[in-house]
Amino acid sequence: MADKKLKVTLVKSANGIVPKNKKIIEALGLHKVNSSNILPDNDATRGMLRRVDYLVKVEEA
Repeated sequence: MADKKLKVTLVKSANGIVPKNKKIIEALGLHKVNSSNILPDNDATRGMLRRVDYLVKVEEA
């Protein structure tokens, strides 16, 4: 059984946001607008995405 993956794309700039959320963006491996990263679909990743849902776009990969 294959592990599920999520493709996360930063769609809005992280300038001027709460410092804790900025660290979450860095932890997700996102640097510039339109940068993407493929992450495992687990509870930890889902929790981080819930905090910064207004900055990212999430798709199944």
